[in-house]
Amino acid sequence: MAEEEKKGLSRRDFVKGLIVGGAAGTLGSMGVYSYSPWRKSHFAKAAPKNIDIGECKSLKITNISETSWFDNKNLMGDIKGAGGLLVNQYTYNWPPFAEKKGQLGKGSYEKGIKEIKQWLPNHLDKAWQFQVENAVHPENAGGYACLIDVELLDGSRKKVLLDSGWSFDWTEKCFQREGIDRMLARREIDCLVISHEHFDHFWGFPVTVKYNPEIPMLIPEGFYTEGLQYIKDCGYRGKLTVVKPGLNPLFPGCATYVFAIPIICRVYGEQSLYFNVKDAGMVSVTGCCHQSIIQFAETAQKTIKYKKNFGVYGGLHISPFEDWDPKYDDLVFALKKYNFEKIGCNHCTGIVCAKKFIEAGYPVVRGTARFRSKDTAYLGNGDTIEFKAAG
Repeated sequence: MAEEEKKGLSRRDFVKGLIVGGAAGTLGSMGVYSYSPWRKSHFAKAAPKNIDIGECKSLKITNISETSWFDNKNLMGDIKGAGGLLVNQYTYNWPPFAEKKGQLGKGSYEKGIKEIKQWLPNHLDKAWQFQVENAVHPENAGGYACLIDVELLDGSRKKVLLDSGWSFDWTEKCFQREGIDRMLARREIDCLVISHEHFDHFWGFPVTVKYNPEIPMLIPEGFYTEGLQYIKDCGYRGKLTVVKPGLNPLFPGCATYVFAIPIICRVYGEQSLYFNVKDAGMVSVTGCCHQSIIQFAETAQKTIKYKKNFGVYGGLHISPFEDWDPKYDDLVFALKKYNFEKIGCNHCTGIVCAKKFIEAGYPVVRGTARFRSKDTAYLGNGDTIEFKAAG
């Protein structure tokens, strides 16, 4: 039985979910899909309520990179040219899995990794040079990653690296810019949490391994054979935890939540984080939020014991290609219900959406548009946001 069928997901059902947006079109539906009613059938049924995950004192998030790619037109063209949203991402001939003089949509993990495995993880410059010479649009690859620095009630700290980018070259430069390479080498980062298997969040994994091959790592259940093999092929030697769907406490005041959902480019499952900040409230942190910001907020309310919503950070997967659909206006209005006091959005939220939030009067934290981030409407590369009780 195919893996998709084991999870109750058929190709026909996947298509059905993707076209719910209708007028948005195949590529436009990349955002609509995350908010379609069909998606609800994949969320966990009634979960235990009022689970106490404890409290933390504060958290500071450093945006290492929110620029997953640099040109929407190139990315959209590649996806369409490779066969569309349902095609296995490992066949695109995108970096880092390019074959020698490979063609769009005709690659494979096995052939691609064979070209670079000898250089992983310590000679990433050589591995990337091969991509520059052979991959489809290697210059368009960026990546998503952020550092979450949490202060516990006893004054101690926990540091979580969320995701590891895409381009080896871009990700390593971003790590060096923010000192992540040194933190990893000194074993100051407690764990790596991979939100999901998508290229822009996971394929830069060798950069993390280069600096700390033994860092504890958490991935959501649902990774495919290629992704699991890639972890081994990168030279990873640490403790790998495959996190099952639902709420999973990590340390006092913090829990991850795995949403068992189908995602475009043949990816399954997204892992996000919840932080209960003492005297402030719940902070929800996500990579892409394919589960939708509404479901993300509702899941916290139905599952975790806390006083109020405080903040949200990450990509909210609303208008990743600036393809605004009228349905999103209802979403902007609906967000008011959750009374977030701080919104730190970027990445696949879309600049148009961030500006819509600002126009609606929501407390969006602005960025500086540095290091190739495109607009101050949201938190860009190198920007930070803090969540702690007033006073």
